[in-house]
Amino acid sequence: MERDKEGITDLVLTRFLRYVRYWTTSNHHVEETPSTQGQWELAKVLVQELRDLGLTDVVLTDHCYVIARLSPTPGKETCKTIAFMAHLDTADDVSGKDVQPCLVEAYEGTTIRLAGGLVLDPAEDPDLANQRGKAIIHTNGTTLLGADDKAGIAEIMAAVEYLHRHPELEHGPLELIFTPDEETGKGLPEFPLSRISSCACYTLDGGALGEVETECFNAYRAKMHFTGQPMHLGYARGLLVNAGLMAASFAVMLPRTESPEATDAYYGYYSAMEIQGNPEQASLEVYIRDFDRAGAQRRVAALDHFARAVEAQFPGGKVSVHAKAQYYNMKEKIDAQPEVLEILKQAVSNLGLTYRLKPIRGGTDGSRLTELGIPSPNIFTGGRNWHSPREWVSVPEMVAACKVVLELIRLWAAA
Repeated sequence: MERDKEGITDLVLTRFLRYVRYWTTSNHHVEETPSTQGQWELAKVLVQELRDLGLTDVVLTDHCYVIARLSPTPGKETCKTIAFMAHLDTADDVSGKDVQPCLVEAYEGTTIRLAGGLVLDPAEDPDLANQRGKAIIHTNGTTLLGADDKAGIAEIMAAVEYLHRHPELEHGPLELIFTPDEETGKGLPEFPLSRISSCACYTLDGGALGEVETECFNAYRAKMHFTGQPMHLGYARGLLVNAGLMAASFAVMLPRTESPEATDAYYGYYSAMEIQGNPEQASLEVYIRDFDRAGAQRRVAALDHFARAVEAQFPGGKVSVHAKAQYYNMKEKIDAQPEVLEILKQAVSNLGLTYRLKPIRGGTDGSRLTELGIPSPNIFTGGRNWHSPREWVSVPEMVAACKVVLELIRLWAAA
C-alpha cells in the first residue's frame, strides 16, 4: 500500500480501523439523545484521545456531544474560528455490531466476494473499478462498515494529530464537534450552540473524491396512526375495520414515481420506512424529502388527502397524520456567506483535486447547524454504498479528505 510522504495514511488508517469496531448504531424510535448507549463509548474514547493530543478544552455534554477547542498558534489569536464536524452514530438499516473491516492494500480490480452471497463487482460499480491498484476497506458482508461517518471522524482526528506532531504549522483557533444520532434525522436537538464561536463549520460526511455539498433536502418525518374496529372474523361482514389493512392501503397510495428508487438529482420523494399493526391499531412512518421547501410541504399536505381517502375506503376507521420537520435545505444560508465556500474551493484546488459541487440526497448535522447560523458545507470522505453490507471506502480518498482539512486550516489562518 502506497504511503504518502507526510505520514497521513497511517494516521487516518489506524484510527479508522479502530473506530469502526465501536458499536454506535442509533435508534430512530428513541426520542432521547443519544438514542443508544453505544455512542457514549466512542465519544469517551475521542475525549481521551483529544486530551492525549494536548487539547485541554474538551467537553462531553450530558447528551453525548463532544466539543473541543484547539488554541491558535502564537500570532494567530485574532484569526476567525472555524470548526470541523462528524457524527458518532451509524445507521440502523443494517447491523453495526462486531464490524470486521477488510483491508485490501492493493485492489486488483476483480470481484470481491462477501458473506451471504454478496459481491462487490467493479463491472457494476465504476467507482470501485477506479480503485485498481489502490487501498480500499470493505465489510465482510454481515454488517455495514461505518465509514458513514467514522471516516469523517478519523480524518478530523488525523488532522489534529498531524498538527500536534508539527507545531511549526500555523493555525487559528479551531473547534471540533462530534455529534450523536445524525442518522435519526433529529437535527442537533440538544446541541449547546452557545459553546460554539466558529464563523464556519465543515462537515466531513460526504462521498467520492472532490465532492463538495452545499445544498440538501428539506426533510420531514411523518407518522400515521390508524384505528380500526376489530371483530371476530366469522362475524366480520359489515363490521370489521382492519387497521393493518388501512395502513397498507395508505402505503400503496404513495406515488411510486416519487420514491427513492425512482428519483435522482433534484427530484424529491416519499419513502415508506416502517409499517406495523393489527386489526385494531396500526402505524406507518413516511419520510418526505425535497430540495424545494414548497415541494416538501406539498407532499406533507398530500398525506392528509391520502388519510381522508383511506377513511372513505374503510368506513368507521380513523387516520391521524403527524408530520414534523427534521432539517431544511442549507443552500440559501451558505450562499449568503460566499467566503466559506470559496476557501473550500481553494483548498481542494490547491491539492490538485477536481472540485465537484453536488446536492446531498439526504442531510447532515451541518444542515441544522447552517440553519442555526453557522454555514456548514459538506466535504467528501471516500465512502461508498453507505448503510449497506456492501459498504466500502477508499484509503487514498480518506487521506485526501484529511489533507483538505489541513489546507482549510492553513488558508483560514492566512486569510
